[in-house]
Amino acid sequence: MRAMAAPVPILMYHNIAPVPQELARWRSLYVHPRSFARQMALLKRLGYAGLSMSAAMPYLRGERQGRVVAITLDDGYADNLTNALPVLQRHGFSATCYAVSGALGRYNDWDDAKLGVRKPMMDAAQLRAWHAGGMEVGAHTRTHPRLRQCSDAQLRDEITGNKHDLEDLTGAPVTQFCYPYGDHDDRVVAATREAGYAAATTIRRGRAQAGGDLWRLPRVAVARSHILPQFAWRAFTGYEDRRG
Repeated sequence: MRAMAAPVPILMYHNIAPVPQELARWRSLYVHPRSFARQMALLKRLGYAGLSMSAAMPYLRGERQGRVVAITLDDGYADNLTNALPVLQRHGFSATCYAVSGALGRYNDWDDAKLGVRKPMMDAAQLRAWHAGGMEVGAHTRTHPRLRQCSDAQLRDEITGNKHDLEDLTGAPVTQFCYPYGDHDDRVVAATREAGYAAATTIRRGRAQAGGDLWRLPRVAVARSHILPQFAWRAFTGYEDRRG
């Protein structure tokens, strides 16, 4: 009898940078570059391959088995290029950065008022450099709205329009999607599938079960406060699965 495929951890990051001193909320979204480097080195040392979402698809579909981790970064911050890319390349890893196409070269205008911090986003040239560096560009809508609050026309614009924007920019297919705020329902999922994406990630905690729902994939959130043993425990022991 064929052995059941192991769950696939999909790591979720946002900023790879020191926490700004003036930031009072959601400091957990920052992972220090030194911590990120240690985490990637640990994966390599344990024999894991860090993969983009597209590269991880055969494992997520249950077609292949192996020691793999998918690596995702939400929103498209400039620090992903400067601080994460060299580390990923050093270990021969790939990763998916979910970009908000309407924010390229700007800042996080969906939450800057709450945070009191404007975070620089990658511009078009930087996003192309991310892709040219062996990484994947995924889609995260045009303006980072709560998708369940969108009309059908707005959904198409945010989801399908985002795909077209990024494909025009990179010259490559964009097949991976991430729901802003993790906000989705059956209507949003249907619009995502109809737009031609192969998979979509949420913010639900847990590791992805091979052969599960590819448009409602859970992830393992990596926070600023996680020391290396906590990182490993969450990624590999099923802690997040039990909480999810």
